[in-house]
Amino acid sequence: MVLVTGGTGLLGSHLLLKLVNDNIEVRALYRTTEKLEEVKKIFGYYCPNANTLFKKINWVKGDILDIPSLELAFKQVTHVYHCAAYISFNPSDFKLLERINREGTANIVNMCIAVGVKKLCHVSTIGTIGRPILNEKATEETEWSRQHTNPYAITKNLAEMEVWRGAQEHLQIVIVNPGVILGPGFWGNGSGIFFKTASKGYPFYPPGGSGFITVSDVTRSMVNLMNSKITGERFILVAKNLSYKDILSHITSTMEKKAPSKELKLWQLQLGKFGDQIRNIVTGKARTITNSTIYGLQHPTKFDNSKISKALEFEFEPLDETIEFSSKLFIEENS
Repeated sequence: MVLVTGGTGLLGSHLLLKLVNDNIEVRALYRTTEKLEEVKKIFGYYCPNANTLFKKINWVKGDILDIPSLELAFKQVTHVYHCAAYISFNPSDFKLLERINREGTANIVNMCIAVGVKKLCHVSTIGTIGRPILNEKATEETEWSRQHTNPYAITKNLAEMEVWRGAQEHLQIVIVNPGVILGPGFWGNGSGIFFKTASKGYPFYPPGGSGFITVSDVTRSMVNLMNSKITGERFILVAKNLSYKDILSHITSTMEKKAPSKELKLWQLQLGKFGDQIRNIVTGKARTITNSTIYGLQHPTKFDNSKISKALEFEFEPLDETIEFSSKLFIEENS
C-alpha cells in the first residue's frame, strides 16, 4: 500500500492519477470533501473514466498534524509520498509554516519509522537549494543560507532536516526539489498565477526568472526514484531555466494575448511592497511582495538538472505542450 499526503493539491492529484493508472494500491489523506472535488476535476482533464479511477483511491480523512488520523492512514503502508505542505511567503505566517512544514514532516518521518515503511519520497522546493556565489548553476551541493530567504523556504529546509534525521535512523529516503510546477487546475496559486496573470494581458513583467518543470515530469521522476535502489539523495527537478518575461510571453501567445514588454523597476517593486503591506493590514490577505521576494527577483538563480538526468537516464519533456494544454483549460473555465 502506498500513502500520499497532499493528494488534493496540484502535484498530489497528478501523482494519484499516475499511481492508479499504474494499478498501484494507493491511500491518500484529505481534509475536506471540497478538496476531493478538485481531484475529480483533475482526473477529468485526462480521462473519460475519471470517477472510476477516483474510486480506486482509499481516502482517509486526516491531517499530518493529527497523530490518530496518521496511525489509521499508515496501516499496511509500505511506501510514502509526502507532498503536503503549507505555502506562504508572508513573514507573519512563519509559526504556522513551521508547524505544518517541519512538525508535520517530523510526524510523517516518525510514523514511517514506527511502522517500518520501506521508502519515503519527500517533496521539497528549489527554495532550499543554495545560491551560487559566482555566475554558475546551483546544484544539490550548493551551500544554502537563510539570508534573503522567504519563510516558506526556511521551513521547508527544516522539513528536509527531519527527513535526513529519518535517514540516520535507517529509513530509506529520497528528496525532490522541484522548480515552478506547470500544470492545470489550480489557478489561484502556484503556477496558476502565471496563467491568471497572462490572461489579463498586463504590459509589465517582473525581473528575474526561475526553473520550470511540468507536473507530469515531477510525478514521473518521483515514481522512478521510489522504484529505484537510490536512497539518501536529493534531486533538483527543473526542465528549463526561464526568465519571467519568457514564461509569461509563452503563455500569453497560447492565449492570443499581447506579450508583456516592460520590466518592472526596483522603485515599482518597492511601491508594490508598500501597497501589499497596506492590503494585508486592511483585508487580511496574505502578503506576496516582501524584501526576500524583491531580492530573489533581482538575483535569480539558475539550476543544474544533471544529477536526476544521470541517475535515472531521465529526459525532461518540453514545456510547450503542458503550457498549451493548461492555457486551453484556463480559458474554458474562466471565459
